[in-house]
Amino acid sequence: MLSVNTNTSSMTALQYLNQTNAQLQQTETEINSGLKVATAKDNGAIYAIAQNMRGDVAGYAAVTDSLNRCTSVVDTALSAGQSVSDLLIQMKQNALSAADTSLDTSSRAALANDFSSMASQIQSIVQNASFNGINLVDGSTAGISALTNATNITARITVGAQKLTLNAIGLTKVSSNWSYSLTSGSASKMVGTISAALGTVNAGLSALSAGSKKFSIQADFVSQLTDALNTGIGNLVDANMAQESAMLTSLQTKQQLGVQALSIANQAPSAILSLFK
Repeated sequence: MLSVNTNTSSMTALQYLNQTNAQLQQTETEINSGLKVATAKDNGAIYAIAQNMRGDVAGYAAVTDSLNRCTSVVDTALSAGQSVSDLLIQMKQNALSAADTSLDTSSRAALANDFSSMASQIQSIVQNASFNGINLVDGSTAGISALTNATNITARITVGAQKLTLNAIGLTKVSSNWSYSLTSGSASKMVGTISAALGTVNAGLSALSAGSKKFSIQADFVSQLTDALNTGIGNLVDANMAQESAMLTSLQTKQQLGVQALSIANQAPSAILSLFK
């Protein structure tokens, strides 16, 4: 039936063209954003899952920060402990030299001054071995703990402090400036004291090193877990750009054909005029 009031072909062509335009707009949006699910409107279920996973990723970023801070605190303590250990070795050498009965008084005094200077340096190193206000070797704290889980705040790795002050490792303070006077007799006793102190410090270093390794292993795991979560999020919401490119070409062609079909359908009523010629 020919009618000037109702053009069914034109309406059908327009419906298909509108559908094509909507699909084309969606494809262009996905290409521009790189996401097939950018908002909850695109796919509510997938968007919710992705958001939960993004929350986990953000949580593990905080865990990584915690582990990195704690690692820096322990590494600072390790650096101080290594310096203390090195100084104790030199102090032991000085004490052994001062214990030599054939040594003259001035030489022994020079060794004692050097010994005292290194003792004072140890105390200074220990007092300044702080990172972010935390010192694991001066006795000011019992230890440090780092987050390990993005959802369980109580899940932590703890590393205990190792007090390495001179008093703590067995070197008794004899004056306000840690000045020691070494005689052959006191120097001989000091050799044993320094050897014991060296053992204490090295045991502390071993404990701190083990703690640092725990933080490092956990940090590596968190990094791998974060990468896996990000990959999972990408699998859920990222657009396949090769597929979208092909779809764009197809829809653009379909759009052009739809416009031509609508144009042809719109011309159909004009054929009625020929009936009145």
